[in-house]
Amino acid sequence: MPDHFSRYAVFYAPPEGSDFAAAGARWLGWDPAAGQDMPHPDLGLDLATVTRTPRKYGLHGTLRAPMRLATAPATFLDAVETFAQKQPPVLLGKLRLRVLGGFLAILPDPQGPTLETLAADLVRATNPFRAALSQADLDRRRAAGLTPHQDALLTEWGYPFVMDEFRFHITLSGKLDDATMRDLFRAADAWFGPILAEPHEISELAVFGEDESGRFHLLRRFALTG
Repeated sequence: MPDHFSRYAVFYAPPEGSDFAAAGARWLGWDPAAGQDMPHPDLGLDLATVTRTPRKYGLHGTLRAPMRLATAPATFLDAVETFAQKQPPVLLGKLRLRVLGGFLAILPDPQGPTLETLAADLVRATNPFRAALSQADLDRRRAAGLTPHQDALLTEWGYPFVMDEFRFHITLSGKLDDATMRDLFRAADAWFGPILAEPHEISELAVFGEDESGRFHLLRRFALTG
């Protein structure tokens, strides 16, 4: 297990070799499994610009947000593997495109309680391995304008959008103006539409690591076998 990554996260990533994984890598221009840049498809708009913000993560849905570790990476990996062995796969069903907070995202329709439980239990199980947030980290998060409840979650769990504030989504763009968003929505619907119409599930947990350039790499996959 490489130990040169600054932060680690647990994400949903489309299954290895799937059409969804391939389409996502092309759309964002980054393949986190291969650790390489990918050519954007020619969809008649500047994908390199509109996807700049989410590109470094690769296509993913956050289950445990990036965090610095207080333990050896191998210890954290063992904990995620043990957790995965106790969890059954979670059905996402069909997915849909939606504008969320000014950016384009893919969401389950609807978000089910089993997904919420998986994410909450994962946060609890991995919190003992999380290093405390620095004051700079806290200040950066609070600058976004958190509610008192979100601030309490940030203090306890290291991230404000967990537990009852959790909303699973797969980010496809940065924040955009309305005209650009309309064009991007049409392009994303053409690019992802047939894939989103298929049923999806979370059948494994993907551990990602952040390198020195800020890019995230898919390090390990652990099947949900509970």
